[in-house]
Amino acid sequence: MKILAVTSCPSGVAHTYMAAEALENAAKEKGWDVKVETQGSYGIENRIELEEIRDADFVLLTKDIAIKEEGRFTGKPIIRVGVADAVKKATQIVEQIEKKLKK
Repeated sequence: MKILAVTSCPSGVAHTYMAAEALENAAKEKGWDVKVETQGSYGIENRIELEEIRDADFVLLTKDIAIKEEGRFTGKPIIRVGVADAVKKATQIVEQIEKKLKK
């Protein structure tokens, strides 16, 4: 399974990167291929490319502030979560994605 995520928070500092790390770890524990783009105070880092979007099974976006260039994910299954939930509940979020994909 290949999932993509974009994390961002209002201040663009700690939670953006903490959420990215938590989601990466939770997905890797499932044996999934994962890439997380951060949209923090340094701008877009680890940019997700169109080829990666085409090959992805699922996209996770944080919802605390608008995601830049969100339109590139049109047509993909998307789940939106709060950045704090991504930090604290990454394992549960990954399990939720797995359930959605099994439907």
